[in-house]
Amino acid sequence: MDVLLPRGWAPPLGYANGIAVAPGRIVFIAGQVGWDAQQKFHSTEIAPQFDQALQNILAVLAEAGGRPEHICRITAFCCDKPAYLAARPQLGAIWKRLMGRHYPCMSMIFVSDLLDSPGKIELEATAVVPAS
Repeated sequence: MDVLLPRGWAPPLGYANGIAVAPGRIVFIAGQVGWDAQQKFHSTEIAPQFDQALQNILAVLAEAGGRPEHICRITAFCCDKPAYLAARPQLGAIWKRLMGRHYPCMSMIFVSDLLDSPGKIELEATAVVPAS
């Protein structure tokens, strides 16, 4: 996996502008919210929901034989911008615990609501698991 940074561009903080990957198994992971395996929310706060949603992404990826470093892209949908901004230090710590220093291409989109209530954040991902 090669991180793409055009000459003269400042490095992005916490994400990659682009990633090129070698052939492998492409894994598309549907939007995951902050509920557990039985679809139960344990918190209405952004940070615990982000933690659970990212764990859900990694669990689906593991089913395909993938690991966090195989994720090429994550799109986040959040319906509470002030809460997200206030929780950034916590979110960073969660990210480092689950993803290490791997920063894929990422987009953050603020939306008016999510389908699954009381969901505050939803993550979807694309990964490429290297051919073995």
